[in-house]
Amino acid sequence: MNEKPRPRQARLLDHREFRLLLTGAAAAQTGSQVTLVALPLVAVIVLEATPFEVGLLTAAETAAFLLVGLPAGAWLDRMRKLPVLIRADVVRCLAVGSIPPAAALGALTMAQLYLVALVTGVATVFFDVAHQSFLPAVLPREQLVGGNGALETVRSSAQIAGPGLGGGLVQLLGAPLAIVADAFGYLASALLLARIRVDETLPEPAPGRSLRAEVGEGVRFVLGHPLLRAIATATAVSNLFAAVLMAVQTVFWVRVLDLPPGAIGVLLSASALGGLAGALCAGYLARWVGQARLIWLSTVVTAPFAVLWPLSGGGAGVVLFGLASGVVLFGAVAYNVAQVSFRQSVCPPELLGRMNATMRFLVWGTLPIGALGGGIVADAAGPRAALWLCAAGFLLVPVPLLLSPLRRMRDLPDGRLPEDGTPDAAGAGADGTESGTGTGTAEFATAEAASAGTATAEQPATSPATSPATSPATSPPAP
Repeated sequence: MNEKPRPRQARLLDHREFRLLLTGAAAAQTGSQVTLVALPLVAVIVLEATPFEVGLLTAAETAAFLLVGLPAGAWLDRMRKLPVLIRADVVRCLAVGSIPPAAALGALTMAQLYLVALVTGVATVFFDVAHQSFLPAVLPREQLVGGNGALETVRSSAQIAGPGLGGGLVQLLGAPLAIVADAFGYLASALLLARIRVDETLPEPAPGRSLRAEVGEGVRFVLGHPLLRAIATATAVSNLFAAVLMAVQTVFWVRVLDLPPGAIGVLLSASALGGLAGALCAGYLARWVGQARLIWLSTVVTAPFAVLWPLSGGGAGVVLFGLASGVVLFGAVAYNVAQVSFRQSVCPPELLGRMNATMRFLVWGTLPIGALGGGIVADAAGPRAALWLCAAGFLLVPVPLLLSPLRRMRDLPDGRLPEDGTPDAAGAGADGTESGTGTGTAEFATAEAASAGTATAEQPATSPATSPATSPATSPPAP
């Protein structure tokens, strides 16, 4: 019996340029996860920083999203994206690489840490917006979800391996020297990106268009779309309270739970298993429940586990912290694969940079506010009180999504809504029944196959214990 040969589908790893992009992401993410452990420990242990100073450090890492978040997208829509990615990696390599020699000479101060955080934060804004806008130039539209799934899997894998490696390096070499791994990661990423060959044409500037007008066009596109508006609101709330967590968790682990650096690394690595599971399951979940449902359902199911953070204690009680982080990160990655791919498909190519920058400004602009608030609360009432504030905030994350048309939709066949914003045409068949077909479902099937065989952010963004200057923020929504 002769079987008809099935047509060979193009696989993600058949794309040389995507392989280089993915490998570069793996190098940079692994190094940044080492710094995730090492940098706050430099502040807390070496420089004996107060909770407020640690909160200020986290705020400095994320302040760039408020300072240059919006114009960055308009500038990038006028540039080739690949050179921006390479330069941003070189700048981050030099910035974090300045910490070990300063520490060795006894000249390291909190002021230098703040400056490094600001510089890497600005470079990360340009890198992340350019990275999301560059992926559609590397992969065809039908493989965008697969590409995002693979990149999220790389991020999640780095979140598993990196913190454990970082904790070990901190105990072996000390926190400042461990940061060398991050500098080498950024350098490796820059070298790999430099080998990518993509025919990326220089965008033609629109005659008579000002930077302000172009920024406004991106803002109007995001705020005028009912689904993007709901996604931006939910993510902004999530990141506000995720920043509270990032600002106080190291102080909580070191001064309340009395954990050594090695144990902190193991805790972060164990938590990151949830993110890896989310990346591997995103395609299956989208086919099972629908792409639109996955966006809001991932937050409804996982956000309540945040209450376990303030309930955790010493000894075996630290397991509660790891469990909460793992479950929340599972939802974060599944959410990110769904919503970032939707954003890339719904947006016209000439608006991609401005759309991504607007989203980053709206959703990551809350990070410095949350970090400062977390530091103030921890200083006044203790780290555990700040964790209770964080947990309460996470319970609010699903609300904007449940109040949007997403709640009545199953799939996003073409990523668009009709003029009246009702979900019938986008998520249901002609008879009003929910449709399980369309671009959304097909793309997620590709994502499952890709991520199963290979490796979040907009993070940009980030395990519940991720530094936004190096990785997307933490909670369910973290583009």
